[in-house]
Amino acid sequence: MNIIVAMRQLADLVEELEVDSSGTDIDREFVKFVSNEWDEAALEEALCLKEAYGGTVTVVGIEEVDFHQTLHAALAKGADRAVELTGDFEGWIPTRQRAAALAWFIRECDFDLVLTGVQAADDLNGQLAGAIGAMLGVAHASVVTNISVEGSEAHITQELGGGVTSVSRARLPLVLGVQSARQAPRYVPISRIRQVMAEATIEKVPVTGESFGNTPQVLRLYAPEASGTATMLEGKPKEVASAIYDVLVAKGVAGSRKGN
Repeated sequence: MNIIVAMRQLADLVEELEVDSSGTDIDREFVKFVSNEWDEAALEEALCLKEAYGGTVTVVGIEEVDFHQTLHAALAKGADRAVELTGDFEGWIPTRQRAAALAWFIRECDFDLVLTGVQAADDLNGQLAGAIGAMLGVAHASVVTNISVEGSEAHITQELGGGVTSVSRARLPLVLGVQSARQAPRYVPISRIRQVMAEATIEKVPVTGESFGNTPQVLRLYAPEASGTATMLEGKPKEVASAIYDVLVAKGVAGSRKGN
């Protein structure tokens, strides 16, 4: 079984993000970038499938800040091949443009499954798997939580609304958006990643001649407006408790003290 996993980088949400001078993107110069957590789930599911059925796992993504660290970590975890797509990619990449570049590469590969994260935290778009599937002309499904394979068919578990799950069958090849893997993404020590960095090769493939079609353009970004401030209470425990109670009374959440 040949599995391709599409991965990407995004700004670490624990960082303090700022809008850049153009007003259309975040300032990326001093921001730490990390792997998309849903892509990590897709990679883990791919590695579990490889262990169960054999085959290969190829990790691919668009050239982005610190993307090499995600590719090296994927190789250290057990992926067989790492590919970085290069081209005129800058700043935030719309989902349709990302899907077109990935589909351009994937359609030349021999694959049974293409796995992506169900979404990414920077846009919560959730359409990457469907867009890639449409561009490749193969079936697709999303919000997938488990995958098993029997012959030329995959059994897919999907999470639906209200905690309901659905199990369906589909003929390979498929494109699936993974919500969660059957187990937590495996840990790989930094020593192993450094070993892979010294030994492994990341393939660079230029994306050429691809038409991305119409893609949304960011007109303006705004920092969230402050809706309030925090008040730090100091003093002994009883004094702090009394002050908290007074705040709750003022907000109408608690009744006034007896005798008042």
